[in-house]
Amino acid sequence: MAEFKLPTETVELPSKGLLYPEGSPLAEGKIEMKYMTAKEEDILTNQNYIRQGTVIDKLLRSLVVSKINFDDLLIGDKDAILIASRILGYGKDYTFTYSGESITTDLTELNEKFLDESLILSPRTNEFAFELPHSGNKITFKLLTQKDDSIIEKEIAGYKKLNKNEGKELTTRMKHMILSVNGDSERSTISSFVDNAFLAKDARAFREYYNQINPGINTTIQYEFIEGMEEDLEIPINATFFWPDF
Repeated sequence: MAEFKLPTETVELPSKGLLYPEGSPLAEGKIEMKYMTAKEEDILTNQNYIRQGTVIDKLLRSLVVSKINFDDLLIGDKDAILIASRILGYGKDYTFTYSGESITTDLTELNEKFLDESLILSPRTNEFAFELPHSGNKITFKLLTQKDDSIIEKEIAGYKKLNKNEGKELTTRMKHMILSVNGDSERSTISSFVDNAFLAKDARAFREYYNQINPGINTTIQYEFIEGMEEDLEIPINATFFWPDF
């Protein structure tokens, strides 16, 4: 059987690979990806994947050549792979509609935010520290991975099945982020703290700090809605992100 060579590209991970254990292929801080083929276009148009919300993950798993565990990927690194796959598949220019206006942005100009390794508590560990500014409680936390995100989404869906008006999105996510409270790493302690003692203004400060240090791709662009006046606009990432004619 004839062998076909497919071009590949190396993608740098915003985390620099510093939060993955020694020996993991992800610890190299880069992965190899192939260019998109007709096989991946089949994935993008698979209605079952679209309905299940898994189409993007299926696509990325197909495009990554490096022998990695996809579930180990940090969300920020996954976002970098996502943007790279769009550029490799359909080019750098992405056109979408906002408020009835057609907007084109150059994806290669999106800002990449790399991990500040000085903030890591121990080498090769996904653990950071933050003192809550209002209560003074000290927490340690991790950056979420693809596996964490999948578990969180399932838990939130479970809560909504029990009570469609009670999703618990924020508290569920923070329970998975936080590793300890004032040195106590018991899950029951963390759960009780988030549900009963996490001040709203501390929770907001924590989310802001998390977003500040979380490596990844900034998908916000400046949009001039009136001459001389701009606003921040998050570019939409959906089925049309990969296939504008879909």
